[in-house]
Amino acid sequence: MKTDVTLKIAGAAGQGIQTIGDLLSEVCHQSGLFTFSVDDFESRVRGGHNFNLLRLSDKELTAPGNRLDLLVCINKNAYELHKDELRSGGIAIINADEPGTKDKTRFEIPLQKLAEEAGGKITANTVAAGAVLAILGAPSSLLADVLEKRFAAKGEKIVALNVAAAKKGFDAAKGLSQDTGFNWEAKKSNNIVLSGAKAAGLGALAADCRFFPFYPMSPATGVVSSVIPYSKKLPVVVEQAEDEISAVMMAIGASFAGVRAMTATSGGGFCLMTEGLGLAGMTETPLVIVNAQRPGPATGLPTRTGQADLLFSVHASQDEFPRFIFAPGTPVETYKTMKRAFHLAEKYQVPVIVLLDQFLANSRVTEINTLSVDPDIERFYEQNNNGSDDAPYLRYAPAQDGISPQRVPCSGPGLVRVTGNEHDPEGHISENAENKIAMTQKRAAKLPAMIKEMEAPFLVNPTAPVYLVGWGSTRGNILEAVERLRAQGMEVGAAVFKDLWPMDRKTIGDMLGDKKLIMVEQNESGQLGRLLSQEAGISASYTISKYDGRPFFPDYIVQKAKELVK
Repeated sequence: MKTDVTLKIAGAAGQGIQTIGDLLSEVCHQSGLFTFSVDDFESRVRGGHNFNLLRLSDKELTAPGNRLDLLVCINKNAYELHKDELRSGGIAIINADEPGTKDKTRFEIPLQKLAEEAGGKITANTVAAGAVLAILGAPSSLLADVLEKRFAAKGEKIVALNVAAAKKGFDAAKGLSQDTGFNWEAKKSNNIVLSGAKAAGLGALAADCRFFPFYPMSPATGVVSSVIPYSKKLPVVVEQAEDEISAVMMAIGASFAGVRAMTATSGGGFCLMTEGLGLAGMTETPLVIVNAQRPGPATGLPTRTGQADLLFSVHASQDEFPRFIFAPGTPVETYKTMKRAFHLAEKYQVPVIVLLDQFLANSRVTEINTLSVDPDIERFYEQNNNGSDDAPYLRYAPAQDGISPQRVPCSGPGLVRVTGNEHDPEGHISENAENKIAMTQKRAAKLPAMIKEMEAPFLVNPTAPVYLVGWGSTRGNILEAVERLRAQGMEVGAAVFKDLWPMDRKTIGDMLGDKKLIMVEQNESGQLGRLLSQEAGISASYTISKYDGRPFFPDYIVQKAKELVK
């Protein structure tokens, strides 16, 4: 019996492919199963070729699957495109005008016709979901319960229509089955299904972020749009700015006024934000930016994934100033990283860049729910501003650790001055050479304490002589690849980075210096490998690169690693 099943739902944009995946994921969640759901779609509203890749198991999953047990073809092209991905014994459901071939591996079913019989052609995707669950051995009542909850707000008529459509698909697929061995009884669990984008939004809310200015840009739009439903329940403002420059400047202005704020964008939008990033660096104003990476310069591939903005993020904006760069690897890790980003941005009065990518932002993953909201949130502003207006407030007072007292404007005596120009301790513009040196050194003096805040990379099998090394969303794929390689007799470990900058040279050198490293990165030049060489004097032996806009799969990493290490 199989307890790890992968299925693909494929067709054109506009055919409700993601809805099918969502319905199936929710049924699995109600039964206490784990899922990993990935959407692959083109930058178009209708037509083209899209698919949802859904893996389900009774054990926690860290990566998607790509060897198919079940292929659901919503249009005719899908079968030809994906039939070779089916495992031996896999089943294909093919949409057709009339019922056709029905055997152990191929089943033609008229999804639209059955939807019309149920009462509405629009429910063809619900018919497909019913057919899939019949093959997987799940009772139709589970899907009916999910449909009732999903469409309750639209009224009983819509609920009844979808329940009838699901039953049509369920009945049509009777006789076909995959012996999954899953227990399909409804049960409560401490699991949560979450995307990286939603996790980032929820993490910001948990950090008491109150202001979300943004300009829509895939794949970052979901970060802020996930916050909108909470804007009527919480003291939160979501503002669509006229462009990315305005969005980052709004966030800086709010932060200057003592309100926690963030913005989210992708690579092209982040380019526009770099002057604002420099302003935050010069004025030492806390700022959180989510950069959900996508491949290519200019417009690139808007709906695809990549990891090519790491070095850009390290060096974005002119001159030098400290910043944090984090790259979480899972939705739950993203939630926790966002909370930490706001804390550190305010504590050290620096920008924090959180790197996501399309794969992490859009994938929906079942994880054990370890999310929490802190009862008290530490803030880093002076509360009691004693003195008089005659005594100047030294916003940029010299400090051994580089962190000067920070006040909210109009919160007490003393004028709070800031400027984008170089300035003296009081905040007045200054072109004095000695002052420039002092202020540059003051900002840089934050780095030793910032480095101590950095968490070491996550290690697996630390005694192994060879490590697969990656960062961010490659985490799960690397961990599963290591597990498979070890099962095949290769002594391999892994080091996966979440905290990327500033780099703790000594700690990383001690951890990785005597290992043979295989970098696993979704960019052409091995950008983390270059940082390790530059900062810690560590040279990688090999690089497994992937920069076609599609995510890694464990199979690919295993194959390439075996070719490299013989």
